[in-house]
Amino acid sequence: MGSIVFMVIAAAAPLTVIAGTIPLGVGAGNGAAFPMTFVLCAVVLLLFAVGFCAMSPHVPDAGAFFTYIRHGLGRPLGLGAAFLALATYTAVQAAVYGYIGAAIDELVASLGGPSVPWWVWTLAVVAIVGVLGYRHIELSSRVLGVLLLAEIAIVLVLDVVVFASGGGPEGLSTALFDPTQVISGEVGIAIMFAIASFIGFEATAVFRDEARDPQRTIPRATYLALVVVGVFYAVSTWAIVSAWGDEAAVTESAANPATFLLTTVTNWLGPAGGLIVTILLVTSLFAAILAFHNVAARYWYALGGHGAFPGAVARTHTRHGSPHIASLAQTILAAVLVVIFALAGLDPVAQVFAWMAGTATLGVLVLMVLTCVAVLAFFARSGVDRRVWHTRIAPALGLVGLLVCLALTINNFATLIGGSTGLALAIGAVLVVVFLAGVVVALVRRPTGPERSGDRVTPGGAPRENA
Repeated sequence: MGSIVFMVIAAAAPLTVIAGTIPLGVGAGNGAAFPMTFVLCAVVLLLFAVGFCAMSPHVPDAGAFFTYIRHGLGRPLGLGAAFLALATYTAVQAAVYGYIGAAIDELVASLGGPSVPWWVWTLAVVAIVGVLGYRHIELSSRVLGVLLLAEIAIVLVLDVVVFASGGGPEGLSTALFDPTQVISGEVGIAIMFAIASFIGFEATAVFRDEARDPQRTIPRATYLALVVVGVFYAVSTWAIVSAWGDEAAVTESAANPATFLLTTVTNWLGPAGGLIVTILLVTSLFAAILAFHNVAARYWYALGGHGAFPGAVARTHTRHGSPHIASLAQTILAAVLVVIFALAGLDPVAQVFAWMAGTATLGVLVLMVLTCVAVLAFFARSGVDRRVWHTRIAPALGLVGLLVCLALTINNFATLIGGSTGLALAIGAVLVVVFLAGVVVALVRRPTGPERSGDRVTPGGAPRENA
């Protein structure tokens, strides 16, 4: 269980959330009360996880939301969900690509190097990730482990110092304990960023075939991952807000979201602490990008194997054994998006990161809502599990909570992207069109490969024994 939880937390890139999400949640969301938003979202996701984990043993290829939706609601909606998931992970990757360009430029400038446009650094990262994905080279788990522990350690050191000092000029913030402040401001934006911070927790189900006792290990790992991540985010956000004071935190995060964490750490831990955070932020962002690239490439590969995409993307490299064409397709798509953002003159953090993270969150919320419905439909139809809490009550409560989150997110989406209702509608329309495209493909093209033959497959489309 510990290993599975470790893998999920590592993929979450916690320092990326602390540096990228907290400034936006505090500055554009519900202000100093943003820490409590993590707790509320964690509770909703825990309810969702109950049904998700209960259905996991009954889904052969339980590695992604779309497999649950396909088993619960049928192939057309399942394939629509697969298309939406690909768009969602691409949006997440694009968001982090924007942020890493600004982070690298900040690091190089702090070391006395030249300052260049963010997209120059980002395109260099796109190329590196593309090579790694093509060759299927995995970063050493030990190196990733050290970097993860370092990420968490530097934030925990900041937390301890702030709390031991009794907070900043105003003491420890109490805004998160005031319900009126929790629901104040743009609470929909706050929820959107908080939910986005948990993206990837469902990956625990991928490891169920490797667990000694999956029916016990996977639920426990899922719940523990949600609790650990939720508490870490909430406590760290509370410490950072307290370090500034409520009003000053909101003002600073809104004015300088890209450097909010760096300034906080430098003020409290000195220049050395600031340099460490800057370096670890770059490595955290890179690890997150590589993870999202691999996930997105596997969606290309799976959709090619199921006949939804050209069969070429389902090929593997003869020497490397990698889904090289799928990886190349995702690399090209990412590069095109970066070029578009650069030509449009978008700010890499306040616009690229915020807009794409918001887009991804809309997609993830829709996927989780559909998964909740699929869980309820699956157990109602099959009757394989008679536990009322696990198969009815918890999934229903999770569905209600997710629908509220989705409604708030949609209602506040235009505010997030600068008040442009037209742009908000356009982004929403793109997600709808992508989902409907998957449904149409499922209706007009017969299933091929694993879906038709009944083989058990991983999310990447490879047979279990070859995974």
